Amino acid sequence: MSTVHESARDTPVYGEFDVVVVGGGPAGLMAAASAARSGRSTILLERYGFLGGAGTMGGLSTFCGLHARVRGEDRQVIHGLADELLERLAKLDGINEPHLTINDGILAQAFDISAYKLAADELVTSAGARLLFHATAVGVVMAEDGTSIDAVLIESKSGRAAVRGRVFVDASGDADVAAWAGVPFEKAPHLLFPSLMFRINGVDVAAAGPAPWRTVERLMDEAEAAGTHRFPRKKPIVRPQRNPLEWRANLTQLSNPDGSAVDGTDVDQLTRGELQGRRQSFEAFDFIKHRTPGFGDAYIVDIAPQIGIRETRRVFGEYRLTEDDVLDCADFPDTIGVNGWPVEAHVAGTVEFRWQRRPRGFNQLPYRMVVPRGVDNLLVAGRCASMTQGGQSSARVTGPCFVMGEAVGVAADLAIGGDLAVRDVPVAELQRRLAAGGAFLGLEEAE
Repeated sequence: MSTVHESARDTPVYGEFDVVVVGGGPAGLMAAASAARSGRSTILLERYGFLGGAGTMGGLSTFCGLHARVRGEDRQVIHGLADELLERLAKLDGINEPHLTINDGILAQAFDISAYKLAADELVTSAGARLLFHATAVGVVMAEDGTSIDAVLIESKSGRAAVRGRVFVDASGDADVAAWAGVPFEKAPHLLFPSLMFRINGVDVAAAGPAPWRTVERLMDEAEAAGTHRFPRKKPIVRPQRNPLEWRANLTQLSNPDGSAVDGTDVDQLTRGELQGRRQSFEAFDFIKHRTPGFGDAYIVDIAPQIGIRETRRVFGEYRLTEDDVLDCADFPDTIGVNGWPVEAHVAGTVEFRWQRRPRGFNQLPYRMVVPRGVDNLLVAGRCASMTQGGQSSARVTGPCFVMGEAVGVAADLAIGGDLAVRDVPVAELQRRLAAGGAFLGLEEAE
């Protein structure tokens, strides 16, 4: 690749904060709210004009992982700040009652995307955190010691700037900050496949019947078996939203010409995924519209602003959460919360689900999985935290991301207060603070 020379320049400092959070998805918004409520000056940097991550920009419109099936009983296991967010959504009439999904094996909860944007705004700003939208992180400046970050570099319509901090939180989803800071990471040779979500409006609820999502899957399977159609993936998800006239559709799978998954850290592949995803959306909808009762007058009302990336970089931290940890409902002495979602592997042409092998139905999440190697003042929360691909196939969903985000916000406060590296934060005090805030750590039902 040819290069051009850029002149050296002095970059203005936008501001100095105790805690700098990069990425406003579920992990980042909880991290910012948590750190600010701990009394730390906090800024949340987000490249879009709204928060929510995959739930909003990815059009997901469903909280997965808030619940677990605990000894046969479906229970909400993600609490703390998540409860407050759900309350804000309820006041906006923006959330459904939980519904069974994945062959009735676990609960998920649909929400209105517009309401989620406002509720997330209010959660973060009411905590005292500062928001900076339309600001894309593009690099870091390391401190003289070489083991800590001095500033994150951002680009916006206002130009280039630096944001200094004492503790940084990488909630970018792609481990951007961690990678720039030299944290070791892994990218699987076969990434989980992304999707592009879309929403359908104008559904005739009475004609559609009580469970049209099962009808859609059956009709698609029959069409493939008959050889009349070929769809990007099996196990489509077509479910109603807050208003039953509107449905969400998750049935695309985005790939490169060689059949590999689109890589969310490659701009050319992202572009291909956007083009392919919109084409797949309309092709799949055409089938649904003409074959499924109740959808004859329906139309696509919205395609998500961006394809939904499930996996790119995963950092190496003090501990890596594994698939066996998830399936065996593992306990950890440094638990910061729990995860009850099954392993959900989006592989070529389908989705593979693997369920917990023990009746408790959830694993604990260790603090060590959000502490990356090699950088003293960086925490990593969300789908790019320290996990194997199998572990990440479960713990990348919203519920555990809420857990990680709230925990790193408190941990950042403890690190600053004690003048400590993040790896040396007193875990017992972190757990006490989280429990006092209503978080469920899984200690009451440890196995």
